[in-house]
Amino acid sequence: QVQLVESGGGLVQPGGSLRLSCAASGSIFSIYTMGWYRQAPGKQRELVATITSGGSTNYADSLKGRFTISRDNAKNTVYLQMNSLKPEDTAVYYCNADPVVAVHTKNEYVYWGQGTQVTVSS
Repeated sequence: QVQLVESGGGLVQPGGSLRLSCAASGSIFSIYTMGWYRQAPGKQRELVATITSGGSTNYADSLKGRFTISRDNAKNTVYLQMNSLKPEDTAVYYCNADPVVAVHTKNEYVYWGQGTQVTVSS
């Protein structure tokens, strides 16, 4: 079993910054892609950014330049640095790992974290 635990969300004023973290733990052999998605009230879940184990990144076009994704492969942890936050960034942010290769079986699974709330408001 694998768990993804997010942290770092909260309330921030417009223009402020937050850093989200997501640590994967459990029977992990490897994780190819880790990423962040978000879901605002009444909207569909959308891509924020992803990063591969080799460091290749992909961002939602609207977030390029404000958000930065990074990763520590040794710790199976992914980070999201969010700068110049806007009220429209308010959402629940979810961590994703796809695929996670299990250490014993080498089977592949997709996991999601439970989400962390980010609220941008004055």
